[in-house]
This record gives sequence, structure tokens and C-alpha cells, in this order.
Amino acid sequence: MQSINAAIVGGTGYTGAELLRLLSQHPQVNIMSISSRSEAGNPVADLFGSLRGQIDLSFTDPSELDPSNVDVVFYATPNGIAMQQVPELLEKGVKVIDLAADFRLQDINVWEKWYGQQHACPEVVATAAYGLPELNRETIKSAQLIANPGCYATAIQLALYPLLKANLLAPEDIIADGKSGVSGAGRGAAVGSLYSEVAESFKAYKVEGHRHQPEICESLENATGIRPQLIFTPHLLPMIRGIECTIYAKPKADIQTLQQALENAYQDEPFITVLPLGSVPDTASVRGSNNVHISLAQQGQISNMPNRVILMAVEDNLVKGAAGQAVQNMNLAFGFEETMGLNQLGLMP
Repeated sequence: MQSINAAIVGGTGYTGAELLRLLSQHPQVNIMSISSRSEAGNPVADLFGSLRGQIDLSFTDPSELDPSNVDVVFYATPNGIAMQQVPELLEKGVKVIDLAADFRLQDINVWEKWYGQQHACPEVVATAAYGLPELNRETIKSAQLIANPGCYATAIQLALYPLLKANLLAPEDIIADGKSGVSGAGRGAAVGSLYSEVAESFKAYKVEGHRHQPEICESLENATGIRPQLIFTPHLLPMIRGIECTIYAKPKADIQTLQQALENAYQDEPFITVLPLGSVPDTASVRGSNNVHISLAQQGQISNMPNRVILMAVEDNLVKGAAGQAVQNMNLAFGFEETMGLNQLGLMP
């Protein structure tokens, strides 16, 4: 099997660092360049000591990217950057995996509303594959442009998808309550993510609406033919890594039928584990891995309580929620074993 050459644009954030960690251990990938305007010329190992002895490269300016020397480019940049550069790369036959949101939504008007800017290449958006393998594997395999899903969007969709597709949940009034560690806010300095602001505290944010909500609804509709009516509220937890999503929905069948549908849907998925009925997953079990743990419980057995099922999903926001999923998509796009370079188990403690 022939190895490939990869470049990373925007290599100084947490997602860029995680990409470097995973790709440096991938047996079929040569990392050719890592770009950063602010760190251009500085050794990668000076910024990320954990990569010392593994990556002997210095950061370059993004303008120095040579498309003729790479097979795939990962964008670990803020929203709005990749769309300025992707059309040129596509014309030169380079595959692109965007870890930001520039190509996640097919509805350009909705994208521009939620992201507050005009899309630079709307004609390219329709060619992008939405990079959630468990929903869209075959399309990803043949795609040149892959839009890596949002972190919350990944966990919520993986929990809901099998049950919506099997028509086992009422699509109206689904409530998703998401919680994330502070690394989800990025590496840039901000008062809201300072240790003294986050420690011993817990709060909701974006309660008026979060941009992963339209992404979740559009993708689930494309995958199931059903558009859920979703209320989604994220929360910030005083921990570094991890996402936990608790989802409330009205069932159309008994709890055992729903559990069996989840188990059947994911029995052959390498990174998805459906826990026994009534179990409660925890973020520590998947920290540092590309794994997702999903479980199901029910309220309503007691008189006068509403009949609701509770879905729970946990993931590492920097791995399956970002860089790990990007590597999984790369494996599919280049015909590698899907799990290659992603066999790390969760870190305990």
C-alpha cells in the first residue's frame, strides 16, 4: 500500500496538535508541512513538547504550501479560512479535509446566517461530503472534499440516527443537553476559558441557539429522511477534554426495541460501543481515543411522568469530535483500513 503526503494548515491550536499526534503515528502518512503565520520558522517541538523526537519540522507560512507535493491537506483553521483556498487545491487534484465549518451545511443561506459572513465558494459546497462515516461512509470514500462534523454534532447524531431512521422516535420536541471541556473553546486566550473562570463552575452558553443545531438537523434529514425538531443547549464543564450529550425524546416503541435497534446499527462499527441498557457512560472512558460510548435509559414508568427515553453519548471532543474523525475520513478517502492509526484506547485515570 502506497503512503501519502499530508499537510496541515493551522497547526498551532489543540486540534492541530491532535492531528500531529495522530498522523505522526500513522504508518501510511508522511507529514510534509505544518503552517502557522504566528509561528513560522519555529520548530514544532518547541511549541508542542510532547512531539519532540517524533516530528522534526518547523512551522511554515501558509503561503508556502506546495500543492504539487501533497495528497491531502487538513485545515485546522478558524471558520472562513479554508473556503478562500480550497477551490485552488481541488483544481490541482488535492484532497481536502476541513475541520472547521466552511462546508458542513449545504444550505448556503443558513450557513451565512449562522456564521455571519458571505461564503467565498458556494459552488463548491455541493461537492463536499459530510464526514460522519457511520452515516455517510460510501460518499466519503469517493470524495475529494470532506467537511469534518462539529464535535457536539457528532455525538448527538450518532445517538439519534439509528432510532430516527427506524422510526422509533417522535422527531418533534427532541432536547439535547450537551457538555464540553474547555479545549472545545480553542487555544486562544479568552477570559471565559481561563482556569480561574472555569474551575469550580458550570454554565450554559449559546442558549439562544448554537450553530451545531442546524448542522445536526440538516445531516440527520439527509441520512434518515426525517428532520428532527431539536432544542440544543451546550454547557461548559471544568475539565480539559470530553463531551457528554444527554438527549430526551418520545419513544414510539418499548425500550428493549430501541436498545436492540442501537445494538444492531452499531454492531460492526469499530469506534461505537452501545452499553447495556440503563448504563451511564462517562467521558473518562473515551478520553484520548476515537471511541464513542452510547447508552439508553427510560423515564415514565411511574404514574404521571412523561414517557421519555434518555440517550447518552460521550466522546473526546479533540479526537472523534475533531482530529480523530478527520484521520478516519482520510483513511476512507485513500482506501486505508478505517481504523489505521486510531487504535488508541481511552486513558484511565
